[in-house]
Amino acid sequence: MNAFAPRGEPTGTTTWSPPLPDAPGFEHSMIETPGLRTHVASIGEGDPVVMLHGFPQHWWEWRRVAPVIAAEGYRVICPDLRGSGWTYAADSGFGPETQMVDVVAVLDALGVERAHFLCHDMGAISGMQLSYRHPERVRTMVQLSVPPGFMEFTPKIMPAFVHMPALIMHREGRSLRGLFGPRYAARPMSDATVDAYLAVHGRPEVARSVASMYRGMVVPMSMRLMTGVYKRMQLLPPTLVVFGHADGPFAEPTARRICRNSDAHADRFELAFVDDAAHFVVDDAPDAVTALALDWFASEG
Repeated sequence: MNAFAPRGEPTGTTTWSPPLPDAPGFEHSMIETPGLRTHVASIGEGDPVVMLHGFPQHWWEWRRVAPVIAAEGYRVICPDLRGSGWTYAADSGFGPETQMVDVVAVLDALGVERAHFLCHDMGAISGMQLSYRHPERVRTMVQLSVPPGFMEFTPKIMPAFVHMPALIMHREGRSLRGLFGPRYAARPMSDATVDAYLAVHGRPEVARSVASMYRGMVVPMSMRLMTGVYKRMQLLPPTLVVFGHADGPFAEPTARRICRNSDAHADRFELAFVDDAAHFVVDDAPDAVTALALDWFASEG
């Protein structure tokens, strides 16, 4: 592992810009892989659990989940994905599987052969790709707020994509605060919480990455889901997909309908639903997410 601080400063004396939001117990490092310096927040010791955050978030999404899972005997690894948080990329471009490739490179740099995964939103896309492309690296997968690759398409899920046109055309300086509104969060987030997520978008690299990520990764992956690309592949890792009951496009009847043929496409697959939670299920209901993840990790095999 080659860990180092941004701007050439030695690890341990780093001045993070902007400052990292408060989360006691985490250790922070920069992991160097080709073309990328990935900020990783980690906590605990034991079997590895990798947590991949959603958009427009970063490692801090897991602040109320990771410490509890670490206390159960796991080493929790929370990287900032390309274009997010405090990660630095030499190339601002995105392809459909760029972030998945980045995750594999970070796992290799950390010496992690196999891990449990807990992934949300954009991170769940990369986690799903990893399950199909590199199933040998995945012990179990918990996928939050994103349907499985083998889903049956229905027009009922189209409201889940209503935010995409604005993000495809996103420009630096345009506010993303609306994404944390009642359409996506069942419980109002405080201004301090939203500020903690969005402060890093003051970094030009992060601000520029929004449109690139949606054009290069999210749109192509949405088309793959809707056109059934992953129906022709078998999902091997044990996979739990979790939605909030208040996540309108993926309300329980719709989610169960689009996953009704899971036996034909996945070795082991289950659905779960969380009360009083919408798309931002981790912020809405961290305790429920933590309990579901721990149960799924423990049920391996």
